[in-house]
Amino acid sequence: MKFFISADIEGIAGVSTIQQLVNNGEYQRFRKLMTEEVNAAVRGAFNAGATEVVVADGHGNMSNILIEELDPRARLVSGNNRVMCQLEGLDETFDGIIFIGHHGREGASEAVISHTLAGVCVKEMKINGKVVGETEMNAMVAGAFGVPAIFISGDNLYVKEVKETLPDVESVVTKYAKDRLAAELIHPKKVRELIEAGVSKAVQNLSSFRPLDTKDRETTFEITFKGPQQASMTSTLPTVEMTSATSIKFTCPDMITAYKHMWGCVIIAMAATNGVLGHANQ
Repeated sequence: MKFFISADIEGIAGVSTIQQLVNNGEYQRFRKLMTEEVNAAVRGAFNAGATEVVVADGHGNMSNILIEELDPRARLVSGNNRVMCQLEGLDETFDGIIFIGHHGREGASEAVISHTLAGVCVKEMKINGKVVGETEMNAMVAGAFGVPAIFISGDNLYVKEVKETLPDVESVVTKYAKDRLAAELIHPKKVRELIEAGVSKAVQNLSSFRPLDTKDRETTFEITFKGPQQASMTSTLPTVEMTSATSIKFTCPDMITAYKHMWGCVIIAMAATNGVLGHANQ
């Protein structure tokens, strides 16, 4: 059995502020905790019979997990030039996808450090009219590959949010949100024990999970950005329709193509935040 782990950092045990995740703050502590939480998931998968695990580092520049401290049975996708963003390496050969340390979507609740993919530019993301966060979106892409989402971990509001789309997914609450920048924390060792057991349970019950029905379906994305300069620059793509000063819309023949298109739009929008040529040589 082969499993894919999509790992983020905002939802891991111990994280409650943005300052903990920046290079001049406590980042080195928390990337280590992220690595250890991923290791708990890897152990849980192998304990239950997995034969192969691939981990995709999905936070920031996507090179946070310490490879020298990662469980050697797992392979790591690291680095930030990725056509498939947080899902680089996922395909139809996987039996399930596991989400570790993920977070709530932009503006939906007081989930800890909530945002949607790129906090600097994305205000809201819709797929076929449904507002989604990163986990729901990634689970839809996994569904297009025929891969079910089987496990999630993050704060209590994130878990509640995702279960609206994936009611049967196995889950572990890593902390209790008190504000977007505050949480009641659970000790990381306890959380790692729960994750290892929860992933094992999910793998053992693999036959009870079904992928989301998104394969070969025409897919429409609607993205609302935080600034008009971000939206307008994405319209350099002829497939993009401006629906307001800050919103765009596009339709692709399938979910996987649409996901790649979305990521291209977000890359453009991030670059446009302060001017796409702002750092060009004069």
